[in-house]
Amino acid sequence: MIGFLSVGIVVFGLSPQFPLLWGIAFTGLFAWYRLGISWEELYDGISDSLLMGMQAILIIFLAYTLVSTLILAGTIPTLMYYGVELLTPLIFLPLTAILIASITMTIGSSWTAVGALGVAFIGIGSGLGIPAPMTAGAILTGAYTGDKLSPLSDTTNLAAAVTDTDLYDHIRAMRPGSTLALGISVVLYAVLGLSVSGSIPDGRIAAIQSAVEGSYVVTPLVFMPLVLIFGLAIYGIPPIPTLGAGIFASAPTAMIVQGTDFATVWSTALDGTAPETGMELVNGLLESGGMTDAAWAITIVIAALSLGGMFERTGILAVLAHHLARMCHGAGSTTGVTALSAFLMNVLAAEQFISIVVPGMSLRNLYSEQGLKSQNLSRAVEAAGTTTSALVPWTSGAVYMSGVLGVPTVQYAPYYFFGIFSPIVLLFMGATGWQIKYVDQDESDSTTPANDAAVSAAGED
Repeated sequence: MIGFLSVGIVVFGLSPQFPLLWGIAFTGLFAWYRLGISWEELYDGISDSLLMGMQAILIIFLAYTLVSTLILAGTIPTLMYYGVELLTPLIFLPLTAILIASITMTIGSSWTAVGALGVAFIGIGSGLGIPAPMTAGAILTGAYTGDKLSPLSDTTNLAAAVTDTDLYDHIRAMRPGSTLALGISVVLYAVLGLSVSGSIPDGRIAAIQSAVEGSYVVTPLVFMPLVLIFGLAIYGIPPIPTLGAGIFASAPTAMIVQGTDFATVWSTALDGTAPETGMELVNGLLESGGMTDAAWAITIVIAALSLGGMFERTGILAVLAHHLARMCHGAGSTTGVTALSAFLMNVLAAEQFISIVVPGMSLRNLYSEQGLKSQNLSRAVEAAGTTTSALVPWTSGAVYMSGVLGVPTVQYAPYYFFGIFSPIVLLFMGATGWQIKYVDQDESDSTTPANDAAVSAAGED
């Protein structure tokens, strides 16, 4: 499958759909002829995987629709209007990461935060002369940092559940590494800001604002859909009804504030926006594909989930986890193997939930045998699994993020610093013993350096 994806995407420049289909066909034939697994069993595996990923599929449909209705309502154009006036290129990237992190930590959903604000920040950055891949990287850094530290996050709760860890113990374990990775990222964004903070051409900001004002009513009233979205998220309403509420709030806002008729609102929600503001830059930033455009992303997610389900049903993932576990002899190697297995689950199963569930459940007893507290495992699967899902182009997370932000994964990946430094900091923890917690040890003793021999001895005791 990795060979198919490499040849199809890298050599021939294809989208992931058909390379994934080649992998499905090969896996099916291999399972049938070599392993004796019937089509019915494989289909059950596909069905189970698609059921696990159904939330992602529905969110993608809703997010694409929400972006179009927020543009039509004037919400995103108004954010751009004020943003290019208040922000500067020097502080934009680090401030974006911090703001998005704060918002996501409050609402508990990286996907909701990116779906509601991502396009606006991309637009503000472009207006300030910031390349879109850099802005996308800063947005994702903030979104995944906040998501990992929020008790409302579904992946955070899942990681705690499958590893049998108290939720707040898990969040406390995540906090030092995530904060350090975010701090490094913010410093790097500040450096990037210095490199792109040249003078903005005279009249550019005024031209952008004039183009927006010429096509949309700019008023604080258009922020009501965002207030509703974030209010529901803070209250704990799940992402699907929250995004749906945002769509139904944006539609009347477009009719009342922007004067759009009823039929146009819903046809735009389906087919997307194509504004004619008189400025090509603004037109490009405010174009969207609507619900129809989500089909491209959904086909990738369905194919990837189907393949992941076949891998699970044939036992490939279980065997892989078993052999990886044999490489674990102490805190350092165990942390490294957990990180590797979580990342491999993203590559092979294309779903961040599987990157949490498979290593979380497969390695749980191993951590107990080595005298390591469960929050070490829950932290590892999140720091190396959830955060890296946006770096693998065919995962549901990467498909969603690249689709909503309009930036291909391979372009934003070098600037998604949190996804790079989160697993690096995790490996540093395992190698040095920093923040490694042991069973039946006092808190003062639980962060002493832990080499493999020491931890193995602890496990024998």
